[in-house]
Amino acid sequence: MTTLLLRLAAPLQSWGAESKFTRRMSRREPTKSGVIGLCACAMGIRRDDDGVIAELAALRFGVRIDQPGTLLRDYHVAHKEEFWTTGKSDPFVSERYYLADAVFLAGLSGDPALLRVIDAALAAPKLPYYLGRRSCPPSEQLSLGLRETELKAALCEEPWLASEWYRRRNRPASLEIVCDTEEKNRIARDLPLSFHASNRRYGLRFTERTKCSVMQFVETAHDPFAAIGGDL
Repeated sequence: MTTLLLRLAAPLQSWGAESKFTRRMSRREPTKSGVIGLCACAMGIRRDDDGVIAELAALRFGVRIDQPGTLLRDYHVAHKEEFWTTGKSDPFVSERYYLADAVFLAGLSGDPALLRVIDAALAAPKLPYYLGRRSCPPSEQLSLGLRETELKAALCEEPWLASEWYRRRNRPASLEIVCDTEEKNRIARDLPLSFHASNRRYGLRFTERTKCSVMQFVETAHDPFAAIGGDL
């Protein structure tokens, strides 16, 4: 079994699964639809190419929560174009939620040939990709490469990706993993069926939450502002 591992880290991430109307929530960990959409962008897949989306969605998905981050609420106000010429417009107010300074290890497992295509596309993307929303670009290269092992084992064996300051303050005995399962366990409505702009559709998948011990860690300061030239 082959598994592709991804490091998802940025100043801000937002993984909406049940966002409606003016309240745009974020899950506490990446959604399968969000990660599949990210890969589709890198591959240059059209939104209405449901056949390729189905192939990507068939991959088994899991995520390890290495650094949970902090949930932020953005009070967002937008105006219609006429506001900038007349000064009059009814504002559109929404609440948008983000995860600040979070780090996740995500894995996709399945067809080795397809995973190699995704891995190559992430290194040289045809379209810009982002971590849930367009305002959330990743802080560094996503792909950690392919592992010739089963999904959950790959997630457990990879060194801890959290920042040094977070490790010093927390030192957990184990990290939580959220993974696809065939058992009728927890339900998540984030299985992408179509990304078509006028008819986005999502199905259900079963997930399980487990924990694993991580003895090693990656030596990194995890500077989330490195991509824009800033410092922690």
